[in-house]
Amino acid sequence: MRTPEPAADNDWLALPASVIIGSYHHWTGRHLIDPALDPASAARTLYHAPFVVLAHDTTADPLFTYANLTAQSLFERPWHEIVGLPSRYSAEPLAREERARLLAQVARQGYTDDYAGVRVSASGRRFLVRRATVWNLIAPDGALCGQAATFAEWQML
Repeated sequence: MRTPEPAADNDWLALPASVIIGSYHHWTGRHLIDPALDPASAARTLYHAPFVVLAHDTTADPLFTYANLTAQSLFERPWHEIVGLPSRYSAEPLAREERARLLAQVARQGYTDDYAGVRVSASGRRFLVRRATVWNLIAPDGALCGQAATFAEWQML
């Protein structure tokens, strides 16, 4: 079953958003979203944030489970196209090995800051991501449930 797009009638997917937000704080000690917000407001803020937020699951070929509006715009894929898509498609074929190394490093260390790399949109437009943070997602039961990334700096190539 496909995850519905965040909206008011589903509290902006407050639980998945809280895992993203809480895991970011756990690993980095920083706040991705104002910590004073209630869960639904924090989830809405995350979905409408002016920076990219993406998450994928822990399957062998990880699938995107979350992409805020900024990510959808940059990658030129609406929610129904990006969620469920193998996350490897965010990188060009030649950059996928580098991406795999990054994800393995994050799996070992918990997170990494200041990542830079080239990504590609649905139409093939290439862009350089700068100063990205990538972190492990921790479910409420403490299990690893994926990885997420955020960045606010990119340059079209």
